[in-house]
Amino acid sequence: MDDILLRSDDVGVATLTLNSPANLNALSDAMLAALADAFRALSQDDSIRAIVLRGSGKAFCAGHDLKEMQAKRAAPDGGAAALADLFNRCAEVMTAIPRLPQPVIAEVHGIATAAGCQLVASCDMAVAAEGTRFGVNGVNIGLFCSTPMVALTRNIARKQAFEMLTTGEFIDAPRARELGLVNRVVAAEHLLEEAARLAATVAGKLGTAVRIGKRTFYDQIDLPIEDAYALAGDVMVENMLHADTNEGICAFLDKRKPSWAD
Repeated sequence: MDDILLRSDDVGVATLTLNSPANLNALSDAMLAALADAFRALSQDDSIRAIVLRGSGKAFCAGHDLKEMQAKRAAPDGGAAALADLFNRCAEVMTAIPRLPQPVIAEVHGIATAAGCQLVASCDMAVAAEGTRFGVNGVNIGLFCSTPMVALTRNIARKQAFEMLTTGEFIDAPRARELGLVNRVVAAEHLLEEAARLAATVAGKLGTAVRIGKRTFYDQIDLPIEDAYALAGDVMVENMLHADTNEGICAFLDKRKPSWAD
């Protein structure tokens, strides 16, 4: 249990647990490196069809490790190079999530603040426990959450995001669901069960179809509508011609369970 990031696999679902409760699972250099390694491994693991990302202890993730960030400022250049490297590595971790072939579900409790909120926003789906608080609170200490803003503004409406960023105020789990930051809110005692249920549902689908679908979801979302339809049409052809898709359609028409190779 000394590893900063834990992984457990069960029936096509990989669970990654941020395991640094003493600093509220902060995205330290070590945590970012562990996440990057885990995502690289999962991107090549065809046995995994869904991923759950959770935190140990009393919080999901409190964002960057401020003590480490302050220490980087001691460099001769005032820390500019070291800090730029930190934010570049963090961006690589965040952007790796939508690029993974498997859907990633954030299982959130306690708090998700600053880069921790960014991590939730970067995941494909999120389930939150009642009582969870979300915030991009850097402005309260004079550090505007500019990098968390990138993911946040791709999840929720512009004015709501700007209010969170400029006031530094928390929102609760029901409000996060209203704004589109999380999919589901459940009682804390049911959080593990609900996230596992959602992951199992996704993992039970045809893996090829979900991988194709996730890739296309992100590829089309910022395209002009004509280009998006052209891309999606090509992908539908690709998907339709897959042998397992043919088996799925035949099974539906025959009123039987499909026998998929994937």
